[in-house]
Amino acid sequence: MRFSPRAMGLLAAVVTVTIWTGFIVIARASAQRTLTPFDIALLRITGASLVLLPWGWWMVRRRVAALGAAAPASSLAGLSPLPLRTTALLGTFGGLLYALLAYAGFFHAPATHASVLMPGSLPLWTALLAAWLLRDHITPLRAAGLALIVAGDLLVGGRSLMAAFAGGDVWKGDVLFMLAASCWATYSVLARRHAVDAVQATIAVTAFACLVYLPSYALLVALGAISSRLSVAPWTEIVFQMVFQGGGSVVISGISFTRMIQHFGPVRSTMITALVPGLSAMGAVFFLGEPMHWNLVAGLSLVTTGILLGVLRTNRARSATTAVAAQQAPGRTVP
Repeated sequence: MRFSPRAMGLLAAVVTVTIWTGFIVIARASAQRTLTPFDIALLRITGASLVLLPWGWWMVRRRVAALGAAAPASSLAGLSPLPLRTTALLGTFGGLLYALLAYAGFFHAPATHASVLMPGSLPLWTALLAAWLLRDHITPLRAAGLALIVAGDLLVGGRSLMAAFAGGDVWKGDVLFMLAASCWATYSVLARRHAVDAVQATIAVTAFACLVYLPSYALLVALGAISSRLSVAPWTEIVFQMVFQGGGSVVISGISFTRMIQHFGPVRSTMITALVPGLSAMGAVFFLGEPMHWNLVAGLSLVTTGILLGVLRTNRARSATTAVAAQQAPGRTVP
């Protein structure tokens, strides 16, 4: 039985939003269990590698067999379908730094903070980096949306930053969440700048993270520089983290997000993923029993409004471009 393109698009949207929301709630719940952030990052990379490294090896071998010497450059002994420099850039920001910073943040701050500061601040970091690296123009409407996102982030994180003077450490998690979002935004802008395929980028990120992080983790644990609790963690917890963090957050959501973009386009997809901050905040309150203070509600509202303003800007710009194209080619019908 084959599904229609619309059904596949809707399914991809549901899967993407569900996994992105679950990532925030489950990562916070995992911070209260046995494993350390370094352990969880290891299991995330290992779980994704079991799927993506054989896929990357097969992809490279098929290209070489079909194109011979004209095949695109690969790296890391044929495990990454992208050149080494591109693989290292994407892997550093999208694989290593993002995972380590995000998981470390959940050991200091609640998931309700992460629900606003990570997916909510992504448009802010992405717009600033795109303006710098890609020379993208920030229109007044987009600037207004970014200002609302900053205001929402300050409402959420400002309280914990003020509490730092009284000895609180929630601010550390908030800073880590913001840094994680900036790393993912850097990865997104670099992927756009190098015009890489989403599947190839995911494979390259995982291959780089695997070959760099696994030996580094083993060495640091052996030297006593970092602690590991893998030996005392229940096997069910280890398997779950490998399956969800690696197979779900890296592999499945990467593919489903690509399919969602293919069906809905980037504008409507951004509107759909704007559901993540609200859903993850409600999930943290419902499943983890975290309090929902007024500043979280206000910050969530401001961030969501800011994201939608950015979507509105893109939608109007696209409509204007379509209208100009229609005027320049009056004999053609605009779909």
